[in-house]
Amino acid sequence: MHAGLDARLERISTDGRYLVVPMDHGITLGPVKGLVELETTVDAITRGGADAVLTQKGVAPRVHPNKNGKGYIVHVNGSTVIGPDENDKRITGSVEEALRSGADAVSFHMNVGSEHEPDQMTQLGELTEKAHRYGVPVLAMNYARGSGIDEHDAESLAHAVRLAEELGADVVKTAYSGDGDSFERVCQATRLPVIIAGGSRGTDRDTVEMVRGAMDGGAAGVSMGRSIFQHDDPEAITRAVSAVVHEDADTESALREAGLGIEA
Repeated sequence: MHAGLDARLERISTDGRYLVVPMDHGITLGPVKGLVELETTVDAITRGGADAVLTQKGVAPRVHPNKNGKGYIVHVNGSTVIGPDENDKRITGSVEEALRSGADAVSFHMNVGSEHEPDQMTQLGELTEKAHRYGVPVLAMNYARGSGIDEHDAESLAHAVRLAEELGADVVKTAYSGDGDSFERVCQATRLPVIIAGGSRGTDRDTVEMVRGAMDGGAAGVSMGRSIFQHDDPEAITRAVSAVVHEDADTESALREAGLGIEA
């Protein structure tokens, strides 16, 4: 393994566990809650225990002064919800731009099973080759998305994460299959660290229980956006998730230690 690659992976994780908070949604959704005052949100979640934050390259100057020494990942493709096809992610940056932006890693979104899969497969393969020339890790966000595909089917997710390994990624993010037993099949499909996406916001209990289930199924952590950055107390929910990811806490203990009440 490349020494620089190892060093940078350590900057975006803790002892091989990952709590990444993606905040690249400004391209996809626009200036939604939690992203308008990006500086305040970055400060809160990194104080709460996030290992790394993830954004598009343009907002890097707003991230660095507020990330409290934690890791930084630059996302290099994207799309919008108001465009013709949200699954058609287009290239928005390069490895060189990410490095100039102070990134420790780059990330790339691929929709496995969509009509855009061929182009995205080629782009991810090219990205891993170039990133590894510089010793930069690649986080592949590989989802099972396409006509007739169940986005939470364990077999489809297993294919998606294995594809990431085959193309040279270093960490892979995918959707949660719904329970620890089925997610174990997903994690067994690859030797890469598998981290789950957070999806839309639920209750605090829903969020923490999902993380607990994924960790029980063999996940190496989470990459959780809206459930954290749109929370009324981003620091507290980050602490709860961090307790599960980094301290192996159960749901009740994590909520209690973070000062989050039991919701109805």
